Amino acid sequence: MAADAPIVLLMGPTAAGKTELALRWAQEFPIEIVSVDSAMVYRGLDIGAGKPSAEELRQTPHHLVDIRDPADAYSAGQFVRDAWACIADIRARGKQPLLVGGTMLYFRALMLGLADMPPASPAVRAELDAQAAREGWPALHALLADVDPTAAARILPNDAQRIQRALEVHRLTGRTLTELHARQAPAPQSRFLPLAWAPADRATLYERIAARFAKMMELGLLDEVRRLFERKDLSPELPALRSVGYRQLLAHLAGECGLEQAIERGVIATRHLARRQLIWLRGAPNLTWFDSLDLAAEAHIKRLVSEVWR
Repeated sequence: MAADAPIVLLMGPTAAGKTELALRWAQEFPIEIVSVDSAMVYRGLDIGAGKPSAEELRQTPHHLVDIRDPADAYSAGQFVRDAWACIADIRARGKQPLLVGGTMLYFRALMLGLADMPPASPAVRAELDAQAAREGWPALHALLADVDPTAAARILPNDAQRIQRALEVHRLTGRTLTELHARQAPAPQSRFLPLAWAPADRATLYERIAARFAKMMELGLLDEVRRLFERKDLSPELPALRSVGYRQLLAHLAGECGLEQAIERGVIATRHLARRQLIWLRGAPNLTWFDSLDLAAEAHIKRLVSEVWR
């Protein structure tokens, strides 16, 4: 197996079946899986993160899963450093890495390098939260559109976390996210094989998202979120607790809405996430698409990766 083989990146929206596909490949090829998922890094975020089962993780070890407590933040910069360390370690043992997930910011940082971003400012975030409480996040989205229309175009008006970060960066640096991304540092010199595993029919994807969320509830997602809610050291503003599904069920446990409403909001938020993921994928360079609904697609994508990993 060539040591300089391209690094295979398996990307796709949530509920597209990436994890299942990767697990099947791990039974046939000498590979190890590196998770590219901002929720799977956290211990205790299992059902809602779509994490492989304990048995699947035992049979097919995953890197960058369960490496942080939910009280800790985890950034794209940390992911890039950890991912390159995993890639080097896997190759040193004569295997090839397969990077799988749906956190497109992480993929972007790995392939294109990192922009010089300021660290989070609790004071600025508190100011923005207070302003949002008075005016609503759509109003702050309109404010973002005035200073950085490019970023605002790809951020939904109710995406509080991304609106807050974009405005925070502007207030701290006087520059926009778009400007800073344009000046980002180059990525290490490595070859990538980026693959998209995504359904061509968005309506079918949305149906799968709803069915997947219902299955998660059957498996005990509410109890999982309750355990996090009962921890006194966790703030709802932590990145882990702002993950889709968790944020909406935490609002229910806090008495802000009924369970059915929380479930509906969770499904809608997951659909919005999938939409953002697809938008990013459509703009990604050198990406080879495979329709996960096409019965012949798995054989085609398998043939492609087998040529890389042979």
